Amino acid sequence: MKWEKNRQSDQVEDRRSQTGRGGMFGGGGRGGGGRNIGLGTIVVALVAGWIFGINPITILGALSGGGDLVAPTEQSQTAPGPTQAPTDDMGRFVAAVLGGTEDVWGPMFQQAGSTYQKPRLVLFRGATPTACGTGQSAMGPFYCPGDQKVYIDLSFYDTLRSQLGAPGDFAQAYVIAHEVGHHVQNLLGITGKMDQMRGRVSQREYNAMSVKLELQADCFAGIWAHHNHRTGAILEPGDVEEALNAAAAIGDDALQRKSQGQIVPDSFTHGTSAQRQRWFNTGLQTGSVQACDTFSSKSL
Repeated sequence: MKWEKNRQSDQVEDRRSQTGRGGMFGGGGRGGGGRNIGLGTIVVALVAGWIFGINPITILGALSGGGDLVAPTEQSQTAPGPTQAPTDDMGRFVAAVLGGTEDVWGPMFQQAGSTYQKPRLVLFRGATPTACGTGQSAMGPFYCPGDQKVYIDLSFYDTLRSQLGAPGDFAQAYVIAHEVGHHVQNLLGITGKMDQMRGRVSQREYNAMSVKLELQADCFAGIWAHHNHRTGAILEPGDVEEALNAAAAIGDDALQRKSQGQIVPDSFTHGTSAQRQRWFNTGLQTGSVQACDTFSSKSL
């Protein structure tokens, strides 16, 4: 992946020198600012068995016509951290990928008559406070709608490579683009609606909604790759295969088979390997938000 000359985002908050492996922040409960969304449950599933933790709380309803893009309501914020750009290679890589997502979603929101609100991306080690409660490394990367921040302990990339069998810088970039996809869904004003549905539908129905949500975030990650390559020629031979391999590695069926030796479709919350590959590739090939409407699709 050609990222070295990409514009680096100024929205990276580097807390790696502030966090540790213990509970130095206290208050580990999930607060009223939202719940964590994203790929974090993968690590828990691998380390602690088939434990998916808390299901994603957002859902983008039918986007058949590319509805109005609206800003989220005022939400609680965590205290701002350092804003200086990271100077290490991995920090600069993350900032470049985040900058690429901004360069894609900003114009797309503008074309829809709205303004893209950039998410902040927090680099941390061990544990860190969030508007969703204390974030832990074991949760993996996640998006917190309460403060509109993506949280990443970069040690997850070691897990992605060594435990999930998904190496490569483009696989790492896909993870970031997926979490930013959840931010885009939050900006569409649907997060609260999904939260209201919790308890109103069965767990099986909620899981099915969660699958559609996650597959759409995969598709949005594909949109980032489509437009970034068109404007900056970021893709190199093998990059797409890296992303598809990562999508396959974190499919519910692959994780269940690896952790418990059997597949339980009703418990799926992220989609199968094939589904995740399909929807990432849909975004990659089309670059269209409308094409990512997993909720109106007759088949996933």
